[in-house]
Order: sequence, then C-alpha cells, then structure tokens
Amino acid sequence: MPPLDVITLGRSSVDLYGGQVGGRLEDMGSFDKYIGGSPTNIACGAARLGLKSAVITRVGDEHMGRFIREQLAREGVNTNGVVTDPERLTALVILGIRDEEQFPLIFYRENCADMALGEEDIDEDFIASARALVVTGTHLSHQRTEAAVLKALKLAKKHGLRTALDIDYRPNLWGVAGHGAGESRFVESGKVTAKLHSSLGYFDLIVGTEEEFHIAGGSTVTLEALNSVRKVSSATLICKRGAKGASAFEGAIPQSLDDGQTGPGFPIEVFNVLGAGDGFFAGLLKGWMEDADWPTALKYANACGAFAVSRHGCTPAYPSLEELNFFLGRGIRTKALRHDAELEQVHWATNRHTRVNGDFSTMRVFAFDHRLQLEEMQGYSPEGGGRFKELCLEAALKVQNGQSGYGILCDNRIGKKALHAASGTGLWIGRPAELPGSRPLDFEPELGPDCGELSEWAREEVVKVLCFCHPGDDEATWTKQIATVGRLFAASRRNNLEFLLEVIPSKVGPVNDQTVADVIARFYAAGIYPDWWKLEPMTTKAAWQNAIDAIEVHDRHTRGIVVLGLDAPEAELKASFEVAAGFDLVRGFAVGRTIFGDVARSWFKGELGGSEAVAEMADRYSRLCRIWDEARAKAARHAVGDRA
Repeated sequence: MPPLDVITLGRSSVDLYGGQVGGRLEDMGSFDKYIGGSPTNIACGAARLGLKSAVITRVGDEHMGRFIREQLAREGVNTNGVVTDPERLTALVILGIRDEEQFPLIFYRENCADMALGEEDIDEDFIASARALVVTGTHLSHQRTEAAVLKALKLAKKHGLRTALDIDYRPNLWGVAGHGAGESRFVESGKVTAKLHSSLGYFDLIVGTEEEFHIAGGSTVTLEALNSVRKVSSATLICKRGAKGASAFEGAIPQSLDDGQTGPGFPIEVFNVLGAGDGFFAGLLKGWMEDADWPTALKYANACGAFAVSRHGCTPAYPSLEELNFFLGRGIRTKALRHDAELEQVHWATNRHTRVNGDFSTMRVFAFDHRLQLEEMQGYSPEGGGRFKELCLEAALKVQNGQSGYGILCDNRIGKKALHAASGTGLWIGRPAELPGSRPLDFEPELGPDCGELSEWAREEVVKVLCFCHPGDDEATWTKQIATVGRLFAASRRNNLEFLLEVIPSKVGPVNDQTVADVIARFYAAGIYPDWWKLEPMTTKAAWQNAIDAIEVHDRHTRGIVVLGLDAPEAELKASFEVAAGFDLVRGFAVGRTIFGDVARSWFKGELGGSEAVAEMADRYSRLCRIWDEARAKAARHAVGDRA
C-alpha cells in the first residue's frame, strides 16, 4: 500500500478573512488569518477525515510561507512537495462575507510563488508514493504551471494513480476578469474552454459546479456542457448544484440532472459559501478512496460542504472524521451549525492545534508564572523580577534543548520579556489570567472587563486560570465563580486559545477522595470544557481515578492533566508523581517554586549570580523531569505485568 492516499497540486495562499459579517470589504475592521488555496484546503480537509494527504505547491521564503508550512504540518499534511521559492512572495487573498451569496474577494497573486511551480518541482518517486492525484483548474492557465500539471498527470497514469480535477474556475485568475471581480465565478471564454477541454482526458474524476462545467464544456446549457465533456473524457462527472446537492454521472449523460446518482443533502443555514467546494471535495475523496458507492461518497461530500457553509473560514470549518461521524449519527439539531454547542465542542476538541509537532503525551512544565510570591521576596523589584523570569526561561530552554514535551507557565505582568521570548521556541506556553490570590476569582486588569484583551494574545499561548473553590462553598460563591470562569472560557474559545483550569480545593477546605472529582463535575455541568486540567498532587489512586472518571464521562477529548507542586520538597513530589503516573490522562507536571524558590531568594539578595541561578534551576528542573519519566516508565512496566 502506498504511504500516501492523495496528493493535491496547485494553489496555496494565506487567506485574510474579514471578521465582520454583512458589510462591504471596504468597511472590514479586522481579519482572521487562515491557510487557503483550493488544493491546500482539500489536502487539509482530507487529512482531517483520516486520509494521508500531501500537497505540491510553492510558498515564499518569508513569514507567510512558513505559516503555510507550519499549518500544513499541524493538519497532518505531508509537506515534502512544498517548495520554498526564494524570489517570489506567498499568494495572499483578502475576502469577506457580505451575505449568503456575496463574498467580496481580492486575489494578490501577481508573480506569486505557487504560479512559479514548474516541471522541476514534480518528483516521480513522490507521485508514485500516492494512490491518487488531484489538480485544480487554475494551474492549467499558464504555460509553466500547465507543464507541471501535465507531467504530474502523466506520471500518475504511469504508476496507476487515480486522477481527479476540481475545475475551480476563477475568471480573474485566467485573465478574463479584472482584479475587482474576485468573486466572479463565470465569464465565458473560448480560450479557457479550449485549454480545459484539451486536458479532460487525463482524469478519472471531474468535479465542478454547473457554471464550471459550462466553461469546461463550452455551453451555458448544463446538459450540453456535460455531454461535451463526456465526448473527451470517460471520467465520473460530479456536478454540484447548490441547494439541490450534487449528481454523479458515470456513463452517458441522462436527459435530466435529476437522473444522476445523488446522496442525501443537509438543510442547514448558509453562513459562508467560500471554501464549501473544497470541503465538499475532501468529503468526496473519503468516499472515493474507500471505494464507496457514489450516494455514500456524496453523503460525505454534502455533509462536509454543509460544515463549510456554516462556519467562518475555509479549512478551519472542515470536520474531523469523528465530528463527521458524530454529525451523521446524531443529525441536525439547529440549522445554524456553528451555534450547536455540542457539535462545536466536538469540532474544537478534534481539530485544535497549538504546536507544530502536536505531541502532548508528556508535559514537563516549569511554572514561573508566580507574582505575589516573588513580590514578597526580599530585594524584589519589578525590573529584577522581569530579569529573573528571563533566567527561568534560560533554564527551561537549557533543559528542553530542542526536544518535545517541555513547557513553561509565565505571566505577562512581571515576565513579559520572557513570555515574548518563549514564542517560537517549541515550548508549550501557558499564561495566567487570574489576579493572584483572588477568591472569588478576579482577573488581571490587562484582560479588560469582558476579557476582550485576549485578542492580543499569541495563538500558541494557553489561557491558564486558577480558581480557588470547594464543593462546600455556598451557592452564591459558586454562582459567581462559575460565571467568571465561564466568561474567560468563552473568550478563550472566541479567540482560538486553549484553556487550562487549575483548581486547588485543599486550600479552601478539607478534602477526601471525591473532592476534586466533585469540583470538576461542577464546571462541566456549567458548560465549561477545559482543554487542560491542573490538579493538586493527590496521594491516593482512588482520588485520581475519581477525578479522571469525572473528566472522561464529560469530555473524552481533553488534552489531559498536569500535576502542580504546591512548593513541595522534591521527595514529596517524587511520591506524588509515582501515584499520578499510573494514569494515562495525567500527562506530566507543572511545578514552580520547588525549582525556583530558593534560587530566587538568593538571587534577589545578590547571593547568587545569573549564570549560577540558571544552572541551579536547570539542574532542579532536569531532576524533576527524570523523576517524572522514571515514574511513568515504572507505571508502564507494572501495567505490562498486570496484563501478563
């Protein structure tokens, strides 16, 4: 079996999507940045559905090109066919949502990187490593890119790949409409028809809207156009018909479009038509590559298209395989899918990405987000505190040494320089939001009264909040706490930031094996679904099992749990790690004062130099990492022994 299921070839871009809906592009005030370009979207959508996908394209040697590469990696798309062009910029698209039918769109593609794709970028071994090749129409519009497409198609045929065309007709990308006509989907052109017509025989599958078949077939009468395509191609033709769904034609074209094979449609609210065709194609690929019948493949395609038209953006809207199956099994609860809380939770939890490598199985986190504890130390000053946190980051990076599975917790008030310097280092980064020591919970003033300042946080940062709460708290206290945490949780999701909730009931009242589990259940009952939990080091297996059961009964997709330290001596942490490491959902630790406490006190008093402080903290952090890794390995050995 080839290592890849499908390779797509053609456009890649960065989409800047207007955040305001219902107005002119001229009046847009903010934009969200997404990956874009039809083949790139299709590759990402296919990967989300479990297909091993890759894309052949070019990107610029700059920030946007690197963004595309990194985002493809996050989506699980193979990037071996992505060429970095040192001379050209990555393509850019600015677009918005005016209403159900209008989507103002400007392509910035003059001499862009992906239109420099050439025959030299097509590697025979790479093509041969896949089961299918998908190309899109734009790259047949220029001599250089057409040569690349044709070479890839000939190699695909040589090695027995399935071949597919998404007609994807954009008149201004063919030079038959002006820059201001980006949203135009059809302009008659004999030149375009002739060019497309000459290539149709290469394909086993051809997909397009009625208008796209009009340009491919040279007639504005859909049945005539389909018959024209059929004369030069034996491919299965998939004609997308908007609200009427889509029809598949394997042989002769019937007298009516209604006589083609169809799959069930999904009556949902149309919010955004951009990218719907790419989502449709990804779903179609799932069925096609599984050798499903066309009604089944079209069911997948229609469902994926429904997701796309219901959400903001293209690739971000596409479903995971689990989400698709959940949707098909449960059905439609509300026609505005983006307002279906249960569905949106599955979408978020199965598609979220914060790191390129995406490995969260082990979490060794150096927590130096403390504020009050440092401010109370002899010799502390704001400037000194900031410098000390930079030393903490140096220690963390020294231990990490480019490896995965390491992270930090760092604040923005004292540790701003360290926090910003950590970006892009490969560390997992958590950032606190709570006002230290507050109960009931309150936030740092920098968040603003409605947590609106989260829009300024880097996307790789995880929102961390510590809430001091206990099952014995009165209802008024719980109501206030839940409302405050819920406000932050909603703002985090709105800004595509992961959310970590830390609870320490033992600081509020007496605890037993059920206490933490009861607190966890209370937050889930309020509709708060943390991506991460930070829990105190419980000493019994029963307490851990109860807490984990409380999580998993509500959320099978949580990232996991990290154990906090509570300034415990290393020996006590070792004992607590050995209990916690026996549970897979406990990913690791987030410990601070055990690592930096004594060092900070000595450094602020001038008894320790910077390099000595870094060395000592790195040594303590390394020891804790080894203790955790040994505890996890020991637990794994015991698990194997128990199974034997």
